[in-house]
Order: sequence, then structure tokens, then C-alpha cells
Amino acid sequence: MAETSITTYLSDRKKARLESGEADSITARGFNVVMCGVLAWGFLVNAAMVYFLGDMMMQAAVHLKWWMLLLAYLVPTFAGVFIAARSTNPFISFVGYNLVVLPIGLMLAMILPAVPVGVVTKAMAITAMVTLTMLVLAMVAPQFFLGLGRTLLVALIVGLLAEVVATFLLGYRGMLFDWLFVILFSGYIGYDVAKSQAFPKTLDNAVDSALDIYLDIINLFIRLVSILSRNN
Repeated sequence: MAETSITTYLSDRKKARLESGEADSITARGFNVVMCGVLAWGFLVNAAMVYFLGDMMMQAAVHLKWWMLLLAYLVPTFAGVFIAARSTNPFISFVGYNLVVLPIGLMLAMILPAVPVGVVTKAMAITAMVTLTMLVLAMVAPQFFLGLGRTLLVALIVGLLAEVVATFLLGYRGMLFDWLFVILFSGYIGYDVAKSQAFPKTLDNAVDSALDIYLDIINLFIRLVSILSRNN
């Protein structure tokens, strides 16, 4: 049932993007410039939050209940994704984008200060290389990546459920799921890049596509930090 509802939601979301009006139509080059600019904005905000709020967020993580932190992360994140997906106004979609960027920045500010700088730097470098590689591949073979949508979605849902069961019920602490999600989110980068080029070139679609790719890259980075930290 959950998989069906998610699939239906994503289908409606895709349909809405494909039916976007031409009021905010831009050139293909302008579309990609806006998309890259929105992505850069999200990463810069996250970097600033880690730098300036790291100590404060680490102290907050000690004193606050885990469920408070979880709610503070999940509520605005899901609200931001929903707002961006439902809106056809690029400004409203950008507001939704920032509702996703801010809680992720707070989460990173709690995690990264406790991680060796070398590990963070290496994870950033690998993330950048994977992203660039998938970008090139998506441009060379867009139809291949567009055909992966359902496969990636099913694998993501099954992987998340399996990780929850293995971690909280079976006490599994290995890196199997981290590696699985590194592969999945790498594939999602290629898929979302190819998908972005198939949508009408509007400002709103540029913001929405940036949100998809931002989530792919951030999740890939977090999983790489986890793997490299354990190896370190």
C-alpha cells in the first residue's frame, strides 16, 4: 500500500511537471543555469550552517530527545518536498526547497563536526566525482536512466525497510546498507539529471529538479561519510 501511494504521488508529480504552463518558460541553457544555481545555494547554506552552528547543534543533540530531533528534521523536510511538488510557482517551490535544505543543514551540523576533516574532505571529493560521472552518463544515455525509475524506487523502499528491520530489530551495525544506498543514490543522480532534461524548460521545473538532485547528492554524501568514518 505504501509503495502504491508513493508511486501514485510520484506519477502525479511527474504529470504536473510535464503539463507545466509556458508562463515561466526559459531556454535550455537558462534552465540548467538556474538548476545549478539552486543546487549551489543549497550546498552553500549547508556549509555555512555546519561552520557556524556546529558547536551549538552538537550540544543540542546531547540535551534533546531523539524523537524531538527526528520531528524537527522530518516535518519541515516532508513539508518542503510537498510544497515544491505541488506548486507551479518557482518562488513557492524555492521556499519548499529551503524547507528541505535547512533541516538537512542542521543534521549535518550535528554530525560533521565530530568527523575527522580528512574523512569529510574525501567524502566530498568522491561525491563530486560520482556526481560528475553520472551527469555525463545521463547526458550520453538518457533513455537508459529514464528506464530505471521504477527499479530505483522499489529498491529504495525495500532497502529502507530492510535497514530499519536489520538495525532496530536485529541489531545489525555493518556497512552493507551504506554501500547499497551509495549505489542507489548514484543511480538516482543519473535518473534525476536525465529526467530534468525531459521536462518543459520552466523556472519551476528547474527548482523542482534541483531539489531532486540535491537530495540524491546529500544522501550519497552522508552514506560515504558513514563508510569512510568506519574505515577510518
